[in-house]
Amino acid sequence: MAIRKIEHVGVMVKDMDASLAFYQEVVGMKLLGRVKHNDEALELAFLGFPGAGETQLELIQGYNDQLPAEGKVHHIAFTVDDIEKEWDRLKQLNVAFNDEEITTLSIGRYFFVYGPDGEWIEFFEPKK
Repeated sequence: MAIRKIEHVGVMVKDMDASLAFYQEVVGMKLLGRVKHNDEALELAFLGFPGAGETQLELIQGYNDQLPAEGKVHHIAFTVDDIEKEWDRLKQLNVAFNDEEITTLSIGRYFFVYGPDGEWIEFFEPKK
């Protein structure tokens, strides 16, 4: 099989500018490109992490602005080095938390926050 990695995760959004601001300012991603789709009702934006050629995030505006409470993707997970530092940093940014505490599993620790359209975003620290 020649599949090597996840290319991107697509998330439908209501407000492209608000979502771009969130993923850049809160998550630390960089805008790689913002384009109109062949379907003129759609706009796409791709984000990634500086210096990393890994999975990208695709934001899609224009399909449907009546998104379910959890968004069009159940969640997106981001790996972090220190889960407590991320918890504290996001609290200072007044991000809406889905969890009241950090959850610990045998594989690592995590918590969820809400993105600007109610999408669930997981911050995950793998077990070392």
